[in-house]
Amino acid sequence: MMKISLDPRTKIFMIFAVSFIVMVNAVTPLEWGIRIIITLIPIILMITEGKFASAFRFSVLYAAALLLLKFFISSESTGFISAILVGYCGIVAQFMPAMITAWYVIRTTKIGEFMSAMQKMHVPDGISVSLAVVMRFFPTIKEEYGSVCDAMKMRGITFGGGKVTKMIEYRMIPLLFSCVSIGEELSSAAVTRGLGAPVKRTSAYELRMKSSDLIMISIFMICVILFISAKYFG
Repeated sequence: MMKISLDPRTKIFMIFAVSFIVMVNAVTPLEWGIRIIITLIPIILMITEGKFASAFRFSVLYAAALLLLKFFISSESTGFISAILVGYCGIVAQFMPAMITAWYVIRTTKIGEFMSAMQKMHVPDGISVSLAVVMRFFPTIKEEYGSVCDAMKMRGITFGGGKVTKMIEYRMIPLLFSCVSIGEELSSAAVTRGLGAPVKRTSAYELRMKSSDLIMISIFMICVILFISAKYFG
């Protein structure tokens, strides 16, 4: 499948559009249909980027949440377990589109491209640097957690091991210390690279809006307009 590369400004617009839609409760079939569309688009974009495993996981999780939510609501199930499942599935169905879009943006956007886009939009450096650090923080934490898990497996500390009660302690405390250290290192790296310098930065990335960007912006704009019309004027 042909890779679809989008401008970082288009991706930022996608995040704002999806965030607006997920913050408003969906009731009618049209509103839910729009939500499903804005969820499928970043999943398809992941597939074009070759991230098949992530696209499959997100698709299965979102589809399962929708199906379970529809089943429990239609069957009018009662009880504590049903209430917990309905609440969990409702939260997943509500906020999963924004999570998928944010994950796609973080995993497919280089920091240099992001900073160049921020500069073109005349965003203050304080905001740009903070967002750049956050974008690098979460992928680094994921890698660090994998390293901690591998170290614990070598020591025989697993769910099926003999030290299940201390598993959280052995994994979470090293990860928390790593989070603090990684945050400081990323902030220092941003300052060292001159991201906060009071001068106009140059960039090796030449950003340009392409036809794919215009099409994607149009699709999300139409979705937002249709959602507002269905919610407040339908």
